[in-house]
Amino acid sequence: MTTYKLMVYGGRGALGNVCINHFKQANWWVASIDLKPNPIADYNIIVAPNATWYQQEKHVMTMLDTALKDGKLDAIVCVAGGYRRGNAAKNLIENTELMWKQSVWPSSIAASVATKYLCNGGLLALTGARAALASTPDSIGYGMAKAAVHNLTKSLGSKDSGMPPSSTTVGILPMTLDTDVNRKCMPNANFSTWTPLSFIPDLLESWIKGVNCPPSGSLVKLDTKNYITEVILPKTKDEEVEVITE
Repeated sequence: MTTYKLMVYGGRGALGNVCINHFKQANWWVASIDLKPNPIADYNIIVAPNATWYQQEKHVMTMLDTALKDGKLDAIVCVAGGYRRGNAAKNLIENTELMWKQSVWPSSIAASVATKYLCNGGLLALTGARAALASTPDSIGYGMAKAAVHNLTKSLGSKDSGMPPSSTTVGILPMTLDTDVNRKCMPNANFSTWTPLSFIPDLLESWIKGVNCPPSGSLVKLDTKNYITEVILPKTKDEEVEVITE
């Protein structure tokens, strides 16, 4: 029986934990990358928070080389990220730098890992945000970082990107994830429109196994209403503008 191999970047976050639990229950080999180890992962790579972008990438590559030797990963899932509110007059540079480190650094390192360790026909899944398809004046740094992840996704899905043959790069774009932290921060919100964390590893597993996997470079919106989540594919790979009203 073939054992699938998966890497989760951000394996100690709320979504990362759910993903690792899901795939471990399915008897997959799972590596976690984060600032702290995930106790149920088969292999942990701890990233030093004060290391440079390049240093983090080099460390991840070295550790994976030890873990995989001549093996390959069937999928790489990057769910690392964060959120910081603030407009142009409120800590713009500080917020943008933090959002870049939490979203763009991990996503780009995951892409770099994919060029060497993702198998032919494998899946790279990055995490964008539906909010970043439009303007984000009250959270500019966040919107900039997620928009960069969107561009990375589409670029990796294009010719001459350096990705392995027949591989697929997809960006998942939720509006709001149903996490404990979000519920605590927004106790009066309409939770029926929040995407449950368990939906995402189910979706990813189907794509990894080739079921309804979207074209490479797609930005896939997750639309939750009345606790039911719909997967919305773009009409074209270059579709990116959406007017979002509160």
